[in-house]
Amino acid sequence: MRKRLRSWVSVAAVTAVAVTPIAFSSGAATQAAVSTSKPAAAKVTASSRYLNKHAHINCARSSGFCTEVANSRQVFGYYVGHDEPSVLFNSYAPGSGNHMSYNVILPKEPSAANPNQANKSYSFELSGADWLGMAMCDTQSYPEQLTTCPPDSDQNIRDPSVTPKHVGEAYMEMQFYPPGWVPWPTWRVAVGASACDPTRWCAALNIDSLSLNPVTGQTNNTTCLNQVGEEYVNFAFITKNGKSQAPASPVNATNATFTPSAKDLFMNSGDHVAVAFGDTPNGLKVTLNDLTTGQSGSMTASKANGFGQVKFDPNGSSCTNIPYNFHPMYNTSNTKTRVTWAAGSYNVAFDSEIGHFQFCTGPKAIPATPFGLLPNGQPTVCPTGDSEGRSVNKQPADGDDIFCFPGSEALVYKVSGCTFTNSGFDGASYQRLWPNGNLQIHPTPFKFTSPLTGPNYTTQYNTIGFETDLPDIEQPICNRSTGVGCTLIPQTDQGLPAVFYPFYTIKNYSGGCYWQFGNDIPREISNFGQDGQYGTLLQQSYTQVGGHTVERYNDFRNIIPNPCPQT
Repeated sequence: MRKRLRSWVSVAAVTAVAVTPIAFSSGAATQAAVSTSKPAAAKVTASSRYLNKHAHINCARSSGFCTEVANSRQVFGYYVGHDEPSVLFNSYAPGSGNHMSYNVILPKEPSAANPNQANKSYSFELSGADWLGMAMCDTQSYPEQLTTCPPDSDQNIRDPSVTPKHVGEAYMEMQFYPPGWVPWPTWRVAVGASACDPTRWCAALNIDSLSLNPVTGQTNNTTCLNQVGEEYVNFAFITKNGKSQAPASPVNATNATFTPSAKDLFMNSGDHVAVAFGDTPNGLKVTLNDLTTGQSGSMTASKANGFGQVKFDPNGSSCTNIPYNFHPMYNTSNTKTRVTWAAGSYNVAFDSEIGHFQFCTGPKAIPATPFGLLPNGQPTVCPTGDSEGRSVNKQPADGDDIFCFPGSEALVYKVSGCTFTNSGFDGASYQRLWPNGNLQIHPTPFKFTSPLTGPNYTTQYNTIGFETDLPDIEQPICNRSTGVGCTLIPQTDQGLPAVFYPFYTIKNYSGGCYWQFGNDIPREISNFGQDGQYGTLLQQSYTQVGGHTVERYNDFRNIIPNPCPQT
């Protein structure tokens, strides 16, 4: 048996980080039982004092919530990230980098009866979030070389191997969250515990930035790092009136920012949702129209909605919010329109955040906590004597089985499990639990069309790319400098290939072509070689101290003509 050498997935190492206060009120130590008939505002009983308490998502401490930093071990001192199989959409058409529309069909879940039945699965076990993304301007973010960022412009394209003087960069993820398990606001500490409602989906606009000057090696001042972290997130749920329910900026965000309310847009499983992105004078706006229920919601990344930059002030002693309208960075979407601090190579993309859930079964109960943290700040674990996995995949719990929750805390699906990054590649995401047409025990897949761009959303994206960031996770087995040891089927803690790795397929629904994620589905058009679709190792340049670059293999990527245009 060969154990993977992982940076900080031992409980002791994580504890050393988690002991640092994680910006939540100890007054919110309980979560009330919830009614399935009431909106999400009734899900969390909390005083106004609690809701007004400062809170933020600190990417260094909340595992794999955030956009993956290319050199996270260098930035944070340990691996921070998650597995992100993606579909990239490329076009040189004007506006393709900032103006597009999609159609989405949300998954339907199997019955809540017998949730721990062998081989039964739910969306929350497979993916913590599914999202649509885009590169954004942020002049206070990495690489801290220029003070301006012209929005929606390919003038912002800079190859780090040529010059480190890139505009400030952020990445937007418009995330969909599945229902039924442990509810928000737990997600901001324990990624994957993201239910907004017992049966309905919700969504949020996230913008990730990085306080780092790679040329000088400077980070933000200690006060600010303690308050919001080195990689930080502007966050706002999609609301029915388009107004944020609380400040989105990490400097000013509160527990109310991360607590679903009746103001938010909720969508039923199986709903058909039209999603449109477009830049406005006040920042990027996303609009969701639920074509099944007739409801709609939106969010604009604007000063008025509390979005803001974190002032980069390495020599200061305070943390300052700068109200900011976030605009898209690029005009087009192609292989050169990347965020140069991120592991991924993309601009416009769909992504499924997998590898966050591991079953925990056995005679010992996981203690119930609001955030997967014990009173002493240590993360909850899968108890000694219990097992990770389920049925024939059971084995003793190990170091990445942390931030664990008992099934009793779940809103509907009473499954006990852990939500930390599953770098052992043996959790639910790496089993044959993905949608395959068996609706009795698996959900339907998350379905989405290719985007359309152009003034009236009539222009197709001519190429697509399959991409996965496995090399970044597979360290040290994978040598990112040479590519040696990097494999499309990742190795488990036991030194064996993972049982399964999910992939994208296409299929016609209602006369139109949709992408879907998981396993082979009856009557699909193509599976593109299953996991072989992700192609070959991709080398990219990253800026280092002094302004020179290093070449790293962080991804596998395969670009092909778009086989599934939106109709």
